[in-house]
Amino acid sequence: MTRVAVLQSNYIPWKGYFDIIHNVDVFIFYDDVQFTKNDWRNRNRIKTQAGIPWLTIPTGIDLNRLICEVRLTDPHWQKKHWKSLLQWYGRCLYFSDYRGFFEDFYLRTRWESLSELNQYLIRHIATSFLGIRTSFRSSTEFALAGRKADRLLELLKQVGTDVYLSGPSGQGYIDARAFQEAGIELEYMDYRGYPEYSQVYPPFVHEVSIVDLLFHVGPDAPYYIWGWRTGEGRNASVANP
Repeated sequence: MTRVAVLQSNYIPWKGYFDIIHNVDVFIFYDDVQFTKNDWRNRNRIKTQAGIPWLTIPTGIDLNRLICEVRLTDPHWQKKHWKSLLQWYGRCLYFSDYRGFFEDFYLRTRWESLSELNQYLIRHIATSFLGIRTSFRSSTEFALAGRKADRLLELLKQVGTDVYLSGPSGQGYIDARAFQEAGIELEYMDYRGYPEYSQVYPPFVHEVSIVDLLFHVGPDAPYYIWGWRTGEGRNASVANP
């Protein structure tokens, strides 16, 4: 039985995004769809002494683009984002464990495609830092017809999906009957119940980038995403990054 999730790529997404990835056999980046400016595609939040500010990648003013068509022409944001991470997380217990990777990412690589940037980060964090073994695909690999719901169903059929795992917001727009007629079981992710961990700057906030969790708890990160639910112990599934 093949479980599949389909999501647009996000910039250093929160732990729930990786929870979905962990819960499926195949995860598909859905980046040949409309880009929405100042959404999770090009920004995310971090935890600081002053609250939860956004780290935003400048993407220009053109809204008539697919996510995979968004080009990054101003590289100055890379150094700014790195300085923010260094300032607010540099004192975290596990920051040094991940510093080399993020320093290379922000300071030694020139990113020109938002989709490529997002997918690279997500794949690396999932596989190298969280030990996730899910297979990654991209919707651009497939010849798809139709629009919106019909297009998604066509994608799922081509992948050979038995179970489709959607985010909870999907309950507001997914046509359950269409999935039933297609022979695909429909499930929704539940983000409730994540345990808190000690953040350098209280009070605790769940809705921040995955980097917050990594820098604070290091190899215990999988426990705070899915291990608490599955009974997996801490330090059970992650090699040193």
